Amino acid sequence: MKNILKLEELAQLLLGIFAFSMLDYSWWMFVALFLAPDIGMLGYLVNSKIGAFTYNIFHHKGIAIACAAMGYYLGSELWIFIGILLFSHAAFDRMLGYGLKFEDSFKNTHLGKVGKS
Repeated sequence: MKNILKLEELAQLLLGIFAFSMLDYSWWMFVALFLAPDIGMLGYLVNSKIGAFTYNIFHHKGIAIACAAMGYYLGSELWIFIGILLFSHAAFDRMLGYGLKFEDSFKNTHLGKVGKS
């Protein structure tokens, strides 16, 4: 089952890459900013509750889709790009086993413990 979920996340990552290819942005921007959503980890410098909240905001696919939809509605390619970037990054992280975080520990995710096989 774990491999099927990883393949599903890979498909979503590929969808994000395809969606980005429809935008009028250079590929270097996608590559350069691909890890930008990990800025959400800075909340862990305060405590694990704040860290989980900020990490989850930057890695929640619903928020990513809402950003892209808002961009489409407003005609803002920038917001579409932000949504696609967040979505693609979240799919990539989940493909690697990094899920949304619980408040008790960075390693405790909705996909299970990080680092546990």
